[in-house]
Amino acid sequence: MPAYSDLCGKTVLITGGANGIGAAMARAFHAQQSRVFFCDVDSNAGQSLARELGASVAFAKVDLTRESEVTRWIKGIAKQTKTIEVLINNAARDPRIPLNKMSVADWDHLFATNLRAYFLTTRAAVPHMPRGGSIINFSSVTFHNAPADMSAYVATKAGAIGFTRSLARELGPLRIRVNVISPGWTMTDRQLNQYVNAAARKQIRQSQCIPDFIQPEDIAEVALFLASDSSRAITGQEILADRGWEHS
Repeated sequence: MPAYSDLCGKTVLITGGANGIGAAMARAFHAQQSRVFFCDVDSNAGQSLARELGASVAFAKVDLTRESEVTRWIKGIAKQTKTIEVLINNAARDPRIPLNKMSVADWDHLFATNLRAYFLTTRAAVPHMPRGGSIINFSSVTFHNAPADMSAYVATKAGAIGFTRSLARELGPLRIRVNVISPGWTMTDRQLNQYVNAAARKQIRQSQCIPDFIQPEDIAEVALFLASDSSRAITGQEILADRGWEHS
């Protein structure tokens, strides 16, 4: 793992940090000696990860669809740390629901989790972010390859890109960078258990320029770069971390 010495001691907030890519990022930033605060609705996994990592890591159960919980979580961190250098909006749901089976409640809840939460966390964190701060949002390769039965999910990921682009312009004068990572099909435990079958593996190998499967740690490495001063010239950008699936 590359060493980003400038991340040592920095306060890093990660949403959806108990499992998958979020947990890989929590481990990666902890390895850089950052102060990691992560939230999730999965208390068991969150508490287990916090115990595993130990010092300088704190977990909180937060429902990101509830404004009061988001505000309370971030205000509490800012009171303790004074500054928030990095905010990573990672939490999301990716259900496969055909249009004719999608209810208004399904649609609204997905947008609340996958997009409105980005607004809530960002609005709460920005007043505590110094010059050189970094916001990292998460979109998805699905915005580009648009699979069937995921129209609501893909729409939220399109929104994440739009939110990032405009916010980068707005926060630029404050010297705060805003970028978005769009992972390819990443081999999290959930994906492996629910969706990655023989046909999916064949599709991945045929679609990616580099046929190796993407691991959560691969995406965490991209987040480290975007959080560090090494990416100080980069803002308003989408980073496709997909091994070349959508390289054109």
